[in-house]
Amino acid sequence: MTKNPALERVRAGIARVLRGKPEAIESVLVGLVAGGHVLFEDVPGVGKTTLAKALSRSFELKLSRVQLTPDLLPSDILGAQVLDPRAGTFTFHRGPIFANVVLADEINRASPRTQSALLEAMSEGQVTVDDVTHALPRPFFVIATQNPSDYHGTYPLPEAQLDRFMLRVGVGYPSEAEELAMVFAQQRESAVDHVEVAATGDELIAMQREVQALTVSDGVGRYLLAIVRGTRQHEHLDVGVSPRGTIALFRACQGRAYVRGRAYVSPEDVQALASPVLAHRVQLTPQARYGGVAAEAVIGKLLASLPVPT
Repeated sequence: MTKNPALERVRAGIARVLRGKPEAIESVLVGLVAGGHVLFEDVPGVGKTTLAKALSRSFELKLSRVQLTPDLLPSDILGAQVLDPRAGTFTFHRGPIFANVVLADEINRASPRTQSALLEAMSEGQVTVDDVTHALPRPFFVIATQNPSDYHGTYPLPEAQLDRFMLRVGVGYPSEAEELAMVFAQQRESAVDHVEVAATGDELIAMQREVQALTVSDGVGRYLLAIVRGTRQHEHLDVGVSPRGTIALFRACQGRAYVRGRAYVSPEDVQALASPVLAHRVQLTPQARYGGVAAEAVIGKLLASLPVPT
């Protein structure tokens, strides 16, 4: 199996806009082709919104950007029944969730009630308003952002909401050379406005089907499961990874293999994705949390303690 040419064109187009961040680009492509959602946790201004815009343009998908604020209501995201005074009937007006790519900016600034409006959409690809279920467009992909260093006026994401994100990743600052090139590239206009269409939504859906067909050996599957089950017994963790997390890691590994042009999942895929997929799904014990232990470090030690299948 070789790399998908359309996906490589998408990657190249985004790389011309988000310079010097191949890991972040790969992460979002892995989440996309694996059928998951991605949470970017980083400081403002490093390119999270630019990445979402470039991605939607590359696939010619409809993008909705929702700026989450404390006073935002669930109906502001999902939509609501609106009365037509002439006809005397109610009509459902769709909210911004009805898009292919939804950018939920600063998701932790919304109240828990509003955050919960995304749960059904992210899990089942549908929303229910006034006992009526509405299917969301396909493909459907949520990119959410949150600032880990600013906690004023924020609501920490509950475990159920975090569990809906396949990957939690950062972007980070560009190198000096890349940042200089970025500045001059946007001297007169935004580079994202010139991102060309490289694939279609139907092609993306076909990619997602191909990802699901990728081979995962029994040994790699057992290795993956050993990592997950290790989180449920670790001394520094109160809550380990749920079966949903197991499936998310399995799918993400298939997605990474596909993005890298392989027809099979390797142990290296599992090692590379264990922390981005699992670290936000566990809960540290109070002793570990106050002792400065990081969830990523716990996952890393688990990986080091397990034999790698050949």
